[in-house]
Amino acid sequence: MSFNKYISIILHPIVMPTIGVMLYFLVVPNHFLKQQKFTVLSFVFVTTYLIPLFMIFFLKRINVIKSYKVENINERKLPVALMIILFYFLAKSIDNITFLRDLSLLFYATSLGLTILFILIYYNFKISIHLYSLGVPVGFFLALTNVYGQSYLLIIIVLIFLSGVLASSRLKLNAHTNFEVYSGFFLGITYVVNDGFC
Repeated sequence: MSFNKYISIILHPIVMPTIGVMLYFLVVPNHFLKQQKFTVLSFVFVTTYLIPLFMIFFLKRINVIKSYKVENINERKLPVALMIILFYFLAKSIDNITFLRDLSLLFYATSLGLTILFILIYYNFKISIHLYSLGVPVGFFLALTNVYGQSYLLIIIVLIFLSGVLASSRLKLNAHTNFEVYSGFFLGITYVVNDGFC
């Protein structure tokens, strides 16, 4: 397997929510016990990784999509629509839990951003969901910098660096154009900052 394909798998959109929540629990002040953190993380993992993974296999099995990569723009409609529902369900589920307001806002904003991405599909805009999923945590930690008055610069720099590596890989694999990569990344950043925390 080539380096570019490996990076695309490691930084796949269904992996990023779990990584983002792990980073949140590691660096943001909170009052959760280890068991509580594990429970929340498990719920996020099941909702944003296992269910979408099963969903993609099922859609491929019934021939709704031709490839697990979902490269065809029209084939993206149903998977993206289901992800919108899953992120909204996740946000709604944790909305009333004390000290999880940050994460519920993040998932609401992610769901709304995916809705914009879904609408753009109907105008034949194939935005990079890989880069969107990395733009979201960048925007999230930028917003948390203002909320908590703490610097998360190191995390933001690492995420931007990984975004650059991923963008380069997606371009070398001919999965996207420059516009699709940049627009995905900046949609993730701006939508989370503007709609989730302002």
